[in-house]
Amino acid sequence: YLGDKYAACAWAYPTAVLSLYGFFANCRVAEPFLTPYLIGPHKNISAEVTNYLFPIWTYSYLAFLFPVFLLTDFMRHKPVIVTQGLFLITNYVLLCFAPGLPAMIFLQINYAVVTSTEVAYFSYIYSIIPSENYQRATGYLRSAMLAGYTFGASLGQVLVSIAGMDYFYINAISLGIVSMAFFISLWLPMPQRRMFFKGKKDADMRLQSQDGAGSGKEEMGHNGNPGWCSRESVAAAGHLLWQSFRESYSSRHLIYWSLWWALATAGYNQVFNYIQLMWDHIEPSATSSIYNGGVEAVCSLVTWAVWGELALGLFSAIAAGSVFLMALTSSIWACYVGYVIFKSCYMFLITITTFQIASKLSMECYALMFGINTFVALSLQAIITVIVVDEAALGLDIVTQFIIYGSYYSAISLLFLIRGTYTACISHPTATQPEDKGQKSSVEVIDAEHF
Repeated sequence: YLGDKYAACAWAYPTAVLSLYGFFANCRVAEPFLTPYLIGPHKNISAEVTNYLFPIWTYSYLAFLFPVFLLTDFMRHKPVIVTQGLFLITNYVLLCFAPGLPAMIFLQINYAVVTSTEVAYFSYIYSIIPSENYQRATGYLRSAMLAGYTFGASLGQVLVSIAGMDYFYINAISLGIVSMAFFISLWLPMPQRRMFFKGKKDADMRLQSQDGAGSGKEEMGHNGNPGWCSRESVAAAGHLLWQSFRESYSSRHLIYWSLWWALATAGYNQVFNYIQLMWDHIEPSATSSIYNGGVEAVCSLVTWAVWGELALGLFSAIAAGSVFLMALTSSIWACYVGYVIFKSCYMFLITITTFQIASKLSMECYALMFGINTFVALSLQAIITVIVVDEAALGLDIVTQFIIYGSYYSAISLLFLIRGTYTACISHPTATQPEDKGQKSSVEVIDAEHF
């Protein structure tokens, strides 16, 4: 009895602390009003925002992502989460008190560190609690993050629309909230195990289990040996990464889900980055009431609903139509509705996609696939940014950009509708061709297909 009670407390404490951190770290009251703040009298850099300033975040995020992914495991997660909290504070200090374009350029690089360290938020819990509690803990963490984002966006809208508060003070409130997140992160317990940079004995056991049984499900702890950072251990970590990579991308089924993940995330990030500029184009914030916070809060609430499993291609088509609506409408309310539909579709599908992938992989392989898929998505996003947004290339206006993003999502939809139709056709035997009872069904064959 005492052992069970201790085990419950052992996983409940880090989950509760990390959930509190997730709530306050995502309760960024000023985030929905970033563009009006930058182009308004406080910063007055409207000419540089679209085609010069925002692309810097994309390039910096891409540069930081993979090194931070490796450092997260190497440093055992907590230092990376604490670093994220510290850079969140720096982010709002810059927004509140640093004038001029050079400071805002540094802000984009600073925020790239914040986003690249998000991998530590979810992976931390897998390194410190028993595997039977992963599902419950992940649900709490995701709920805390969404609750923080919804509360922050709603509070920001109330302060702007009802209290008439200046954007500077909203950023100051955000600074106080993320400072609280930083201090909460200091209370996180330090994990004692890693996924890839293990002690050499643990790494060898993990590799033997992959090569021999092929399951990769065994849990290995940090054995405390002083040789965990030796050349042999680094080589073992590299071998383990390669084995996990092969396991992760050996199934065509997982590759198709990963392909949608990367393609759709690249397009989503572009729309998310520039939607406030589109809203300001349709209804200038300097002369009109804006409801950015309310729209973001509605998006977060909608993503909590469970709609059931639907086709990637169909919802990608709906997302494409929503982006075209945002690009072509002259009504700010129609643009708001289009954004809610678009973001809800993406959040719904990315939840299904990550579940489909995570349910078929070990913790190590899922973490690696998460990092690789995000890296591919950012690479695609960087290519789009260079060609479409960056002033060094086409430097297109915001409306033309959104027409291109809508076309991009249309191509994704067409690709997966064709693939989905093909899979549906070959997955069910026809009435004139009865299935041999001693033969695997085509569904089983597809799921078992390996390169």
